[in-house]
Amino acid sequence: MRLIPILTAVTVTAGLYFLVIERDALMAFARGEDPAAAAAAEDTAAAQAPDEAAPDAVRVVALRSGAREIDSAVILRGQTEAARQVEVRAETTAAVISEPLRKGASVKAGDVLCELDPGTRHAALLEAQARLTEARSRIPEAEARVEEARARLAEARINANAARKLIEGGYASESRRAGTEAAERAAMAGIASAETGVETTRAGIEAAAAAVAAAQREIGRLTITAPFDGLLESDTAELGSLLQPGGLCATVIQLDTIKVVGYVPEAEVNRVKLGAMAGAELATGQRVQGTVTFISRSADPNTRTFEVDITVPNPDLAIRDGQTADILIAADGAKAHRIPQSALTLNNEGQLGVRTVDDNAIVGFFPVTLLRDTLEGVWIGGLPEQADIIITGQDFVTAGVKVLPTYREAEQ
Repeated sequence: MRLIPILTAVTVTAGLYFLVIERDALMAFARGEDPAAAAAAEDTAAAQAPDEAAPDAVRVVALRSGAREIDSAVILRGQTEAARQVEVRAETTAAVISEPLRKGASVKAGDVLCELDPGTRHAALLEAQARLTEARSRIPEAEARVEEARARLAEARINANAARKLIEGGYASESRRAGTEAAERAAMAGIASAETGVETTRAGIEAAAAAVAAAQREIGRLTITAPFDGLLESDTAELGSLLQPGGLCATVIQLDTIKVVGYVPEAEVNRVKLGAMAGAELATGQRVQGTVTFISRSADPNTRTFEVDITVPNPDLAIRDGQTADILIAADGAKAHRIPQSALTLNNEGQLGVRTVDDNAIVGFFPVTLLRDTLEGVWIGGLPEQADIIITGQDFVTAGVKVLPTYREAEQ
């Protein structure tokens, strides 16, 4: 009677062994396969998937990405700026005698902005002109004195020659020679004095002419005009107000054409070219187009960025000075990968890049360049044409380690 429980226990034990220990062989036998071949296949699969034998490998998700051509435009943020803006100021002291022009008024180059009281300036001009005329009238008299002195010198030389001949013939004394030579020297001194008088008279003429020019220039400063076509950004000086040198008469701005000014990072400044086409969208939604007309050669010391100016037509003056603008500048195309922004990481040296997986499931690191930021992700450069980029788990691995990747195809 005890034999039956023993047989039952042996049977149950054998069944459990095959179900637990030899489960794969038992399933292969049930499917009609050779258990030895099934075991060999299992060993081959284990050899081809060494990751299964590495329980410490980190599981990551990698994106199979292929590089695509993008236009690689440079995107900036900036503001509009008047092409020209100047504060027109007084150069002399006088009261304003003209009616003021109100801000917003359109002016042309040469239009009168402020007229100043002349005071006694016209009288000063007349006086300077009279002195000039008087100085010029002295020239003939001074030149006549020079001619007279030259005639005296000629006469003295004749007398000196005659005295020498008489002395040589014994008909005159030495005292006569001394007298004639003294007269000759006096005549020469007279010429020098007369010529000095001429130079003095001419200097007086130049001084009088300078006084006339100064008086005319002072009168010219009484009329303050617009330096170029534009708009008044402020009222002109009020009637009766006293302007000192440097006092503000008006502020004039030119809005046609207008500039859109942005600041490009030093990593992208070489991609911006003079004459490149550019567009901007203002905060109002208005879109404008123009060309790059200036690229700074000196970086801002605080932001390390370079100023870029885009000239935009503004014939209807719809664009105002100081409006915020999103700028897009055309640049040469480039190969790039689009990845989630969260896939970006830093290596131990602080370089921005991404981590990748090669065919042997080994992690690598590539420094990258950000080309564009969009809602769908960021476009990066610096990777091979084909790359398996880790997008989940990249911060838990380092270059050179083995991982257990799960792949995802990139969206086209």
